[in-house]
Amino acid sequence: MSYDTIIRGGTLVTPNGIVGADLAVSGETIAAIGPGLGAGPETRVIDARGKLVIPGAIDPHVHLQMPAGAVTSSDDWHTGTVAAACGGTTTVIDFVEPEGVGLVDALAARRAEAAGGPAGRRAAVDFGLHMTLMDARPATLAQVADAVAAGARSFKTYLTYDGFRLSDAEFLLALEAVAAAGGIALVHAENDAIVSHLRARFLAEGRVEPRWHPRSRPPASEGEAVERALALAEIAGCPLYVVHVSTAWGCEAVARARQRGQRAWGETCPQYLLLTDAEYERPGFEGAKFVCSPPLRAAADGEALWAGLARGDISSVGTDHCPFFYAGQKDLGLAPDDYPPFARIPGGMPGIQSRLALLHTFGVGRGLISVERWVEVCCAAPARIFGLAGRKGALQVGADADIVLFDPQREVTISRTSLRENCDYTPYDGMKLKGYPALTMLRGKV
Repeated sequence: MSYDTIIRGGTLVTPNGIVGADLAVSGETIAAIGPGLGAGPETRVIDARGKLVIPGAIDPHVHLQMPAGAVTSSDDWHTGTVAAACGGTTTVIDFVEPEGVGLVDALAARRAEAAGGPAGRRAAVDFGLHMTLMDARPATLAQVADAVAAGARSFKTYLTYDGFRLSDAEFLLALEAVAAAGGIALVHAENDAIVSHLRARFLAEGRVEPRWHPRSRPPASEGEAVERALALAEIAGCPLYVVHVSTAWGCEAVARARQRGQRAWGETCPQYLLLTDAEYERPGFEGAKFVCSPPLRAAADGEALWAGLARGDISSVGTDHCPFFYAGQKDLGLAPDDYPPFARIPGGMPGIQSRLALLHTFGVGRGLISVERWVEVCCAAPARIFGLAGRKGALQVGADADIVLFDPQREVTISRTSLRENCDYTPYDGMKLKGYPALTMLRGKV
């Protein structure tokens, strides 16, 4: 049989383990895996000796060209997904926020935006979309089944944020509607009463610098909300995916739910594994670069998350990539010595390009997770959870030929100039990586 491409001599990380084999591609799919696959005269042969061959990574949590009040996240569909591809990610899952329109119409509009839109800035990798439930009115929940039928089977909910927050009663109704439609719910779990109370107190006391952001959203605000969300999801019989778990408390709550047999998953992000709340103590206004919600935590929380990731208590790693320029967005256009209240700083950080390499260096390289677990949390688990298994997330015959050649010896120092993200800083500046993608293939195309 003649193949379009053969990746020869690499070390493949497959669902059946790590194997030394060739991998053949025909058209957009993986056609064969095995030793000594024959190449025809027109076959492109890629030398993968010394490389890990892994499935294209899936980032289940990104925010591209997302409006946030007076500003919009700085990566559009094109720049953000080019950066993703450079980092070995071949599928991203973003969000639909249906303000003022029906769920299906909002889904179609967001798909069109990602596919090119009037400006032609289309996504460079494959994409999916989570639907956001911004209210639980009967007219909205009646559209959930139609949204699932249209291809959006995952629904984001919030327990905090004005304009997004659902009360417990509303959240329970939303969970029941999602469960009845055969969907899965995502939840941003922070206790709104705690956050609102502490934010108002700090602002009244003049404590407005970025360092007060994490203090206004303490670990208890996440831990309690995760436990409450899981309890309500259990009552509703709805599968629940807890996004961006940042604390040991949240991790343990998800673990207990899974031990009870509940269909629940936890996601964490590189920033919670690798950075700490010490970043908010940077001089001047620089702590604003690290304002995200939930905030960065103590080192002990990061250690607990690594352990939870290794045990399987945490199922996946997304980036929550939501970049804003430090100059003109994070500082709201004000002079550096004129501090705005921390609550007005746009929340979010860049990270879409570095995830795969960061987890290899600081997870695999330090013996905290295995190579197989690295591929599981970055590739296979997001595919399984969000209905992409069989096509995405695994090297297997018949799957999309989304393939990354990863050089475990390549050394890279992260800097703003080493990245394709459209942002004027990176939270991982200066981190030294060992292991980096050498080639990314999307459905058979390099």
